[in-house]
Amino acid sequence: MPSPLSHAADLARHLAHRRARDRDNAQALTELLHRPLPLAPGLDLQWLGTAGYRLTHQGHTLLIDPYWSRAPLSSLLLRTPALPDPSLIDRYLPDPGTVVGVLVGHGHFDHALDAPALARRFGCPVHGSTSVARLMALHGLAHRAVTVQPHHPYELGPFTVTFVPSRHSRIPLGTKVPWPGDTDCTRLGQLAPQRYGCGQTWGIHIDIDGYTLYHQGSADLVDDQIRHRDVDLFLAGIAGRSVTPRYWQRILPLLRPKALVPCHYDDFLRPLHAPLRFTVDVRLSDLQDEIAAVDPDIALAALPAPKGTP
Repeated sequence: MPSPLSHAADLARHLAHRRARDRDNAQALTELLHRPLPLAPGLDLQWLGTAGYRLTHQGHTLLIDPYWSRAPLSSLLLRTPALPDPSLIDRYLPDPGTVVGVLVGHGHFDHALDAPALARRFGCPVHGSTSVARLMALHGLAHRAVTVQPHHPYELGPFTVTFVPSRHSRIPLGTKVPWPGDTDCTRLGQLAPQRYGCGQTWGIHIDIDGYTLYHQGSADLVDDQIRHRDVDLFLAGIAGRSVTPRYWQRILPLLRPKALVPCHYDDFLRPLHAPLRFTVDVRLSDLQDEIAAVDPDIALAALPAPKGTP
């Protein structure tokens, strides 16, 4: 396993050539956006930015890690509260149909921040960890929180959802999980980005009439907990994969996906209306070769960035 010094040197090389890297990333993204992505009949899949997705089938909508209320860098640096912005939910989710649930893979702000506002607006449950349940309670919505059990199937409209124990990648430099515990604030005014505790991390398996997806918001895993095979689509968070030993070599032979869509490559401290920028050292341009080295039959594609209503 590479040492923190090795990761630091690699990061320094990236920063020294960031403009060229970002041009390569942008070209790779353009190519991926033009590739077809076979979905189940009647299933609409939208990327919401970061690790977020909207799945709609038969008029029912399921949201995964929705994060429209982007916490700015200043909030992170000054430790000011990061809270949902209802106007952005209006802008980016104008016609959701029947929202049957919100799924949260772990408790960090870039995955969980908007979940309470969605539960309040649509009267839907939020499924996730103890950390996410504590966040919901802070918003006065403990009754909408479902603290999930591993491998238990949850029926949400036409979706059957299973949570798989997983791990968060150790960033920065492969040393530790950021903000690893459960959220422990006692009032909303304390909810700076750093106070959103990671808590238990989950992979999420979703079945829609036999069509299956697997969502991994952070690039690490617990190998022997993955029980689902031959998934149709792997929604793969790719930030942090370089610090996880043999990540693709471990997870791809377990899931055996037919297709893979990357996510969590955008700068999640920028507002969604701003032009997309890539997060530091994400190396989207290397993804095709990385996947092909493990299984050249896996199809790669990308989904467009979210566009809100005017």
